[in-house]
Amino acid sequence: MNLPIRHRSGSPWERGMGWPQPMVEFQELFDRMNHFLESAAFTSPLTETMAFAPPADLHETDEAYVVECELPGIAREDIDVEVGEHEVSISGELTACRRAGALRRRGRPTGQFEYRALLPVDVKSAEVTASLVDGVLTVTIPKAQAATPRHVEIQG
Repeated sequence: MNLPIRHRSGSPWERGMGWPQPMVEFQELFDRMNHFLESAAFTSPLTETMAFAPPADLHETDEAYVVECELPGIAREDIDVEVGEHEVSISGELTACRRAGALRRRGRPTGQFEYRALLPVDVKSAEVTASLVDGVLTVTIPKAQAATPRHVEIQG
């Protein structure tokens, strides 16, 4: 069974009702955030030195976490890998190649890069290994052994 359509002439704006109250609040919030982001982006000296994040995968095995980070054209000496108890950080700098002629289009990022990831468990930072093969940096971070429950005898 179809119900009849009720139609009032004109939209809510034409009837003088304006935006519904939640929409007005969302629009004000949107305008304030837009103003904040514009002012932060254009007045901050950090925009020229902001780091980009290279593409990377983080996967977990039973024994370790493995980070595979794409860093084509970057020498081993220009990459810094730091591992803490619950965090891995890969940073460095990619400099632009010097070529003859005028650059017409840049499609690859240059400058500082940084990849950070939080690790959910403690790791053995002394046993971390890293290798750079064919532009892919592979960092293997062994997990620390969790305390296994065991029965404790009460003395005395």
